[in-house]
Amino acid sequence: MDRMRVDCLKSLIGLLNFLCWVCAAFVVGFGEFQMMNSRFASLVTGFWPIYPANTLVVTGTIACCVCYVGVFGAMKENRCMLIMFFLLLFTLMLVELAMGIVFLVYHMNIDSYLESDLMGSLEAVRHTPPETNQTLRKDFDDLQYLFKCCGVRSEADWEGNAPASCCSQDECDSPPYDTWSEGCLPKLRNWFSHNFRSTGAGVVALVIIQLASMCFTVPLFCHFSRNRLGYQ
Repeated sequence: MDRMRVDCLKSLIGLLNFLCWVCAAFVVGFGEFQMMNSRFASLVTGFWPIYPANTLVVTGTIACCVCYVGVFGAMKENRCMLIMFFLLLFTLMLVELAMGIVFLVYHMNIDSYLESDLMGSLEAVRHTPPETNQTLRKDFDDLQYLFKCCGVRSEADWEGNAPASCCSQDECDSPPYDTWSEGCLPKLRNWFSHNFRSTGAGVVALVIIQLASMCFTVPLFCHFSRNRLGYQ
């Protein structure tokens, strides 16, 4: 392999790893955004993949580190770093694939998980004194304020004792007041589905770039190995 082709491969690997780093940084940022802005953690406890924020942060951080290994290995023409890069990238792709499968499987049952958890949270709020379950009450109020909804399926879930966060009027000082007609289940489901699509797009972009990086790493590693053994 002539020097021009080697330099071209090194440049391609550097470019692909830079793009991979950008995508990984986006995934980390998106995960951090979800962690800071998620207000419903106490309401949905049985459906852990619905909050992929921690997984996104960890996977994105590892991907960023792996990208550095690939760039340095190619620039320094270091076989050990290229082997480490290939193995780490392959392992990371398997983790991302497994994460995607888990999200897909759980996404198919999102309605049942959401409804069960939300109804359990609503019952806990409805049957306990106002001074208890403060976090749960605040999260349910935030949910109803944010999505302009009431109850899980409808206002009837509160059995005539809907909180002020269900109020659809400008003034909600004291009951009775008009409430939002739509329940929170369909709105929360759509919100989670949108997050799943954004997460899936980021992971797919990462996998495609990582696969291309692996393909270009193999001939470069073979060239460095031949040179080390004295072959042209």
